[in-house]
Amino acid sequence: MQYLVSVIGDTAGLATPDEQAAIDVFNDRLMAEGHWVFAGGLGAPSSATVIDNRGEEAMFTDGPFLESKEYLVGFWIIEAADLDVALKLSAEGSKACNRKIEVRPFL
Repeated sequence: MQYLVSVIGDTAGLATPDEQAAIDVFNDRLMAEGHWVFAGGLGAPSSATVIDNRGEEAMFTDGPFLESKEYLVGFWIIEAADLDVALKLSAEGSKACNRKIEVRPFL
């Protein structure tokens, strides 16, 4: 089963060199153990554009979908046998990147 592991940040800026080194070690482990599917970091919320094309014309709005103190800064998509494995891996990911993590299964 695949899971979206969202990394939640509350400060501007990228990972520190120590955090990035820990993330690299964690990523290598995910790959070595067959859990790795994909991962990526995201630009600042201010770089977002929201598109709503439910009406007559598409509306484009600069900025994030919602204003919040916390926001999505990156993610992993992992493969895990079950939720318990996904949660264990995600707890290790949270430690590596020094940020909160949200875990959600793909349907």
